[in-house]
Amino acid sequence: QFFVFCHGLLQLSQLLVSGYLKSSISTIERRYGLSSQTSGLLASFNEVGNTLLIVFVSYLGSRVHRPRLIGCGALLVSLAGFLMALPHFVTGPYEFDRSVASTFSNSTDLCQPQRGAGANLSQASCAPHASRENHEVLLLMFVAQALLGIGGVPIQPFGISYIDDFASERNSPLYLGILFSLTVIGPGVAFMLGSAMLRFYVDIDKVSAAEVQLTNKDPRWVGAWWLGFLVAASLVALSALPYFFFPREMPKEERWESSSAAWRGFPVVLLRNLRHPVYLLVVLAQVNISAMVAGLATFMGKFLERQFSLTASLANMIIGAVNIPGAMVGIVVGGAILKRFQMSLRQCSALCVLGMLLCLLTAFPLLFLGCPTQKVAGVTYWDSSGFGHHMLECNAQCRCPETGFNPICGSNGVEYTSPCSAGCSSVHMHSDGSILNYTRCSCIAGPGPAGFARPGTCGTGCSHLFVPFVVLSCLAGILASTSHTPSFMLILRSIQPEDKSFAVGIQFMLLRVLAWMPGPVLYGSAIDTTCMLWERRCERRAACRYYDNTLFRQR
Repeated sequence: QFFVFCHGLLQLSQLLVSGYLKSSISTIERRYGLSSQTSGLLASFNEVGNTLLIVFVSYLGSRVHRPRLIGCGALLVSLAGFLMALPHFVTGPYEFDRSVASTFSNSTDLCQPQRGAGANLSQASCAPHASRENHEVLLLMFVAQALLGIGGVPIQPFGISYIDDFASERNSPLYLGILFSLTVIGPGVAFMLGSAMLRFYVDIDKVSAAEVQLTNKDPRWVGAWWLGFLVAASLVALSALPYFFFPREMPKEERWESSSAAWRGFPVVLLRNLRHPVYLLVVLAQVNISAMVAGLATFMGKFLERQFSLTASLANMIIGAVNIPGAMVGIVVGGAILKRFQMSLRQCSALCVLGMLLCLLTAFPLLFLGCPTQKVAGVTYWDSSGFGHHMLECNAQCRCPETGFNPICGSNGVEYTSPCSAGCSSVHMHSDGSILNYTRCSCIAGPGPAGFARPGTCGTGCSHLFVPFVVLSCLAGILASTSHTPSFMLILRSIQPEDKSFAVGIQFMLLRVLAWMPGPVLYGSAIDTTCMLWERRCERRAACRYYDNTLFRQR
């Protein structure tokens, strides 16, 4: 029972490391200028290390000291977690365009016609070290993700087989049930951790609070994404310790023969299972839904942030507290229906089909629940006063750098990418040093000679659709996940009993290769196609500033 407790703790903290990345993905994109395709590849890269080794490890089976190997794997996972946080400590502080000179930079992004060309903001000076730094950051993170996958390999299979070998027949299902429920809870906890950490400013350890000048609602805000990795990695390291003290074998009422015989007939069994139509169809169905779940888990937070103008912290809170528990409820309900009605295979497949159909019906309205992107001058909106692609007349005298990004919302309801592009030449402050508003903006018509603007984005004006969206998406999730248990039953009961563990192994292998790896990358690529304005860093395309929200939602 102590082993089950330790294993539950370890699985939970391992899932914290891999799940936490998904909760902070939009923040890491913004901090290091990544496209969603790159961040999607990063999020699924731990599956690569995992898949390469899983077959080999299952083959070792009971010939090794399983608890010790689990402990070593866990230490690798912990190392991977610390490596994920390392980029924060090797790169300089986060820099963003500001309207008020600070200790960091004496430049400001207001319109200052009297100065010569380019005197406002240095044209995103591109030191060679900046682009090198970026490659190093990406390399570090990809290596960390690969290690995370490799370290995770022994944990699940060895833990489960160890428990199943030494627990009594009566208790084994209970123990495995506990572990399974923890694997479902884990991602939820990870998103809640993300929600808590992203409320802190990214450089909380490097700058004083007074110098931050940003609130977490600001589009330039970057939360302390690295903090969660330190927390999660420390937890993994702690849970790894007991494993070095467990014996190689525990006493049990009766021993089973080991599964090494299964490997002699490897090709035969493989073909036998893949030729089985029920097995193949169910696995393909699971591949389709898993690819969707993998993509959604990675980018759902980003979607909520963009569609409903939420902070990253709130988006994670919704996913961790509403969507994931909803899926858990669905899994339990599906299992309960199975047990209550003792369903045949045909009834199992009917239940799956019903769950999916109802899910499609509830998910269909989600296509329309959202608003178009706000009007952004020169990006989504060109007016008659000559504010066109070339920023004519109204801010020509400002000589704004093209790379500037510090969105403000004009009194005319149009968003401008920076005070300079709106032609604003003065700024008013609160007593606490935050910005109240911008005035004398030559591009914004207003009372008197020019209009004014407030800091921050105008937002999508979509908050009224937020609750219906969350309710419907949660409901769709509950309905879809009712088919989880019956689809597993279909697999387990449609094949010969002696092939069972092998068939499940093949199933997970196919899910990894066909769903969990490509899912986030495909979703990220689709999201990238809807970008309307890319940030440029050193001539390279970095993160996306504005998406076409309607296309983002539909795709």
